[in-house]
Amino acid sequence: MKTMIKRRWVIGGRFLAIFGAASALVACVQVDTPDKPIEINLNINIKQEIVYKLDGDAKKLIEQNGDIF
Repeated sequence: MKTMIKRRWVIGGRFLAIFGAASALVACVQVDTPDKPIEINLNINIKQEIVYKLDGDAKKLIEQNGDIF
């Protein structure tokens, strides 16, 4: 009989400890929406270089007909 009562106290104590820890955590967590919208600034610099090589005949043809480009 004493073992059964002691066991109830142990189980009750564990329950109270878990309940107490859980209730303490509830007060720590708060989620609020911001007053102002979230602003994300992205500074992006895109640099593109085009490198081409032409053979002699094609280069001369472009130089002679420069107005078509």
